[in-house]
Amino acid sequence: MGNDDHGRRKTPCSCCMSVFKWIPVLFITAVIGWSYYAYVVQLCILGMENRVTMAVFLLFYHLTLVLFLWSYWQTIFTSVGRVPDHWRLPESEVERLFRAENQEAQKRILNNFARNLPVTNRTMNGAVRFCEKCKIIKPDRSHHCSVCNCCVLKMDHHCPWVNNCVNFYNYKYFVLFLGYALIYCLYVAFTTLNDFIQFWKNENQLSEQGQLNGTGMGRFHILFLFFIGIMFAISLVSLFGYHIYLVFMNRTTLEAFRAPIFRVGGPDKNGYNLGRYANFCEVFGDNWQYWFLPIFTSFGDGISYPIRHLEEDTETLLGYQSDTRIEMEEDFFPETRFHDTIIP
Repeated sequence: MGNDDHGRRKTPCSCCMSVFKWIPVLFITAVIGWSYYAYVVQLCILGMENRVTMAVFLLFYHLTLVLFLWSYWQTIFTSVGRVPDHWRLPESEVERLFRAENQEAQKRILNNFARNLPVTNRTMNGAVRFCEKCKIIKPDRSHHCSVCNCCVLKMDHHCPWVNNCVNFYNYKYFVLFLGYALIYCLYVAFTTLNDFIQFWKNENQLSEQGQLNGTGMGRFHILFLFFIGIMFAISLVSLFGYHIYLVFMNRTTLEAFRAPIFRVGGPDKNGYNLGRYANFCEVFGDNWQYWFLPIFTSFGDGISYPIRHLEEDTETLLGYQSDTRIEMEEDFFPETRFHDTIIP
């Protein structure tokens, strides 16, 4: 549930929009349902004489399909999370904020209220980030989604194909959904390739014999199944590859376009980059047995995150930074060593 659900009222227009937003999900579901009929019934049951081959095809098909649908379901129906109530400004503080004479006065009010909150992200003028719609201090990496009408924890983007925001709680599911969708499409395409080739070889013969029903219509189902599998695979491969890159860099899509601004260090796209393996574990967990299952294993609470330059500064102050560690960090992060800028 969102952060301002108690302030929302259902209207006929909002109900219609809620229904309308499910159309992309229904479209994907319909395509999956049709592909199941085309593959299982037309290709395997009606099109294969060798029962062993059919059993092998169906086994791997259903294994991929289950993982694909499981990840898709988890991505759709996982909540965006709720910002704790103590992050919400009281009405008296909100009135003071809106009556403030200038930005500096607003900045002081917000910074004073958030002095005990674990926030390191700031606005361009150095103020704590505040959502005027939800009336809350924004936790690090969170953003307000106009579609979900709430502040979303570690918001990546709003995806209409899942009718949900990709966020801290479902980002692992979303990446697995893209991966298994790509595997599903490639598997369907490669296993129907032979029938696709045979279709074009026998096209003239089928036309002369007038086979427009039975096996002939089944061949058309398989033909379109191959085309759709290839089309979806082409679109998915770039999207999946991009999000794998974001996982290893510990960035969201929003952070890739606009670097987060830190209280110490200023704008830094690599502020959350802890190293590839640590970044991967932050999303997928450190137990490899659950890496490829749509089960929540991400680290953290969605509110606060380890920051690279703060850890470096702490280690430097404590005198624990060895020569070996300096060499390793210069290899991984040659663009910056120390963060001297402090924004109050």
